[in-house]
Amino acid sequence: MNNLVLGIVVLIYMFLIAILGYLGYKRTKDASDFLLGGRKTNPIIMALSYGATFISASAIVGFGGYSATFGMGIQWLCMLNMLMGVIVAFIFFGRKTRKLGVKYNARTFSQLLGLHYKSRGIQVFIASIIFIGMPLYAAVVMKGGAVFIEQMFQIDLDFALLIFTLIVAAYVITGGLKGVMYTDAMQATIMFACMGFMLIWFYQFIGMGFSEANRELTALAPHVPERFQAIGHQGWTAMPVTGSPQWYSLVTSLILGVGIGCLAQPQLVVRFMTVESTKQLNRGVMIGSLFIFFVVGSIYHIGPLSNLYFMSEYGKVAAEMTPDMDKIIPLFIDLAMPDWFGALFMLCILSASMSTLSAQFHTMGAAFGADIFPRLGRKKNENSSLGVRFGVLCAIVISYIICYVLSASIIARGTALFMGVCAATFLPAYFCALFWKKATKEGALASLWVGGLVSIFCMLFLHKAEAAPIGLCQALFGRDVLIDLYPWYVIDPIVFALPLSVLAIVAVSLATQKKESKGI
Repeated sequence: MNNLVLGIVVLIYMFLIAILGYLGYKRTKDASDFLLGGRKTNPIIMALSYGATFISASAIVGFGGYSATFGMGIQWLCMLNMLMGVIVAFIFFGRKTRKLGVKYNARTFSQLLGLHYKSRGIQVFIASIIFIGMPLYAAVVMKGGAVFIEQMFQIDLDFALLIFTLIVAAYVITGGLKGVMYTDAMQATIMFACMGFMLIWFYQFIGMGFSEANRELTALAPHVPERFQAIGHQGWTAMPVTGSPQWYSLVTSLILGVGIGCLAQPQLVVRFMTVESTKQLNRGVMIGSLFIFFVVGSIYHIGPLSNLYFMSEYGKVAAEMTPDMDKIIPLFIDLAMPDWFGALFMLCILSASMSTLSAQFHTMGAAFGADIFPRLGRKKNENSSLGVRFGVLCAIVISYIICYVLSASIIARGTALFMGVCAATFLPAYFCALFWKKATKEGALASLWVGGLVSIFCMLFLHKAEAAPIGLCQALFGRDVLIDLYPWYVIDPIVFALPLSVLAIVAVSLATQKKESKGI
């Protein structure tokens, strides 16, 4: 498509973003508005914002490229996302989270747990993990958006990244959570419409029905590249060989890491505290479920089917068209879809990236300005949001720098990595705050430390996907991983860290309760 047309489309989109960001700015009067939207967000806006925040460029570009390379086994993640990320999250976690948020007047995820366990240390620990760890996830999302802009406009990646970052920064810093959620709702609508058209058009383009297309895709199994066959790839409609490296990567890293990790995402949890009542929260379940199931399911389905197009037109499967799986979906859109759709899909990617990034930057800023340094910028006004805005700016700069050092094909793995760390570190303490009254402050602290440290240890010394590139284990011990016996080095850190984190909070809570009883 002509760059002039693309430019006009983007300008219109930016104009709408600017209007919504301005509305958020005008309606943000104090820190409570900036952090939680005044706790009076419309349930439809909340549900759309939740879904748009959940689904980033990682899901569309990164996981879409992964599915194009390795097949439809990742559809299990779609089902788990809907089940855990919406149904369980809204019905079981959301209701109690909102009530606790109101009870403690908590404005952030860190405050919620810190106030519940009556520990300033817990609040600062969680906020520090968010502010230090989330920039990696944000950088992954930034790369997804920038890669697509680079592909569509044929411009330098660095320039695309700069423009993209500045746009998101403008409305997050000024509009707060209201500005973020207003733009999220619009972006979610664009994503839903785009995925719907893409799914319908693709089947018309290839001239096949659902069953026939899947049979043809199954028949492509002999064309799986040898390097992927060696790690367990059996075709695009089959799960990898059970126990193979690819099976462990899919099941332990992507399906478990993202499927369970979504329950403990601070930027998602805080949305439960933005609505006025539990009744309004319930209204969002159906909207959130439908949105995530359709948008994520569509791209996970189209990704593998793109191999039919590449094979018929170029005699190659998707993984042979480009060595970077993060560029498969942008390449497919550029080559296979109508020119005008490129502009629409670009808006879809921008929407997915911006909605997630804005939530991440807002969450990191809140962790910095409301949790770690709550007095920053508040000498004259206790309700000032200056410290949070400064934290947002710092988070943006850090994420921008990290984005430059990311390797190719990192988007899906980086997303799963961060969500897995969140699950192992935050989920046991969060779950017990909602459902287990016997959990103690000492148990929660033990769980947080165990989950975080075990996750980091596994990434540095056990899980080869991270340990080898980092090189610390090689420098200290002369080997990529401490245990080079298969399958230990391909099992994701969440498999070790989450059970130990659960064990820590249960054991320490019971032990400290007995000690308190004896003292009485």
